[in-house]
Parts: sequence; structure tokens; C-alpha cells
Amino acid sequence: MDRQTPPELMKENDVIELLMRQHVLIRELFDEVDRGQGDERREAFSRLVRLLAVHETAEEEIVHPYARRKLVGGDTIVDNRLHEEEEAKEMLSRLDDMDVTTPEFSQELERLRAAVFAHAAAEERYEFSELKAATTEAERRAMGVGVKAAEAMAPTHPHPGTESATKNLLLGPPIAIMDRARDVIRKAMGKKESGEG
Repeated sequence: MDRQTPPELMKENDVIELLMRQHVLIRELFDEVDRGQGDERREAFSRLVRLLAVHETAEEEIVHPYARRKLVGGDTIVDNRLHEEEEAKEMLSRLDDMDVTTPEFSQELERLRAAVFAHAAAEERYEFSELKAATTEAERRAMGVGVKAAEAMAPTHPHPGTESATKNLLLGPPIAIMDRARDVIRKAMGKKESGEG
């Protein structure tokens, strides 16, 4: 896969491959925030917040409910991931209120990075691998529709001509972004599932 292709433009439609690709992009954005200074750092952090918010919302709306139903021990697997996600959301909210130029921001960013990377590793090992084995390609492609719809809201690189509209949609605290992403996902999945009764 070309590492620069954003998920919303990927040819791949498998939900697990899309989410694993997002994990790569999240790691890259953490590095970009680390390297950035001033406004550049602020902008990179804003893109990281949007991607994390959309990613976690897609998992909560699409992947976790499916994992609960399909996987042996699904409730435990999902409950553990939700606990990790809740901790990350709290850190993200604290960071969102901080000045990106302070040492405190850098320290909290490192705590968030460690939590997010540990969470991603646990998802890949305990949830994604099991889900891939327990679902058909058609099921994973159907779940991918909602992920791609949500991803279109949070481009990891500004697209000329669309950045102002995207910023308007994704302004505000992480919780507000998650609410908007949830609406987009539900709309996309509703259209996809409407013929399935």
C-alpha cells in the first residue's frame, strides 16, 4: 500500500485493513506533531485530533458492536478496548485545552502516544485478527463503508479547496467531532443496510 494515500481515497474497502491503515497514519501524525513548531505543530495536532476522534467513533459504531456479536469472548474484548479508548479521550480533551508550545503539552502528548499505541496493538492482536477470522469479506466490506464515510471528514493532509469546509465541520472539542462523525457513520451505514431488512 502507498503510505501517502488517505483512507477515504484507498481502493481497499475491508474495514480491518482500513483501520490498520489509520493506525499507521496516526503514528505518522504523532511524529509530525512532535517535529512541528508553533502554528505548524498546532495544525498537525488538529489533524491528529480529528483522525483520532473519527477513528475511535468508527470503531465504537461499527467494529465493536460486530465484535460483541461475532467473537467468542467479544464482550470482554470490546469492554477492554472501550476502557482504553475512554482513557485516551480524557487525555485528548486535556491536550486540546493546552498550549502546544509548553513542556506540559509535550509530556501529555507522550502519555497519549503511549496509550494510543498500546491500544492499537491490543486492537490488532485481540479484536481485528479475531474479527477477520469470524467474518466474511462481504461483511468487512459492508463495515468499511461507514469507516470510509467518516474518514472523508478527517483528511490527514489538507486537500486544496476543501480544507475550509472540512475545518468548519470538524471545529470544536474532540467530543463534538465524535458526535459529527457518529452522525456521518450512521447515515452511511443506514443507506448500506437499508436493503438488508
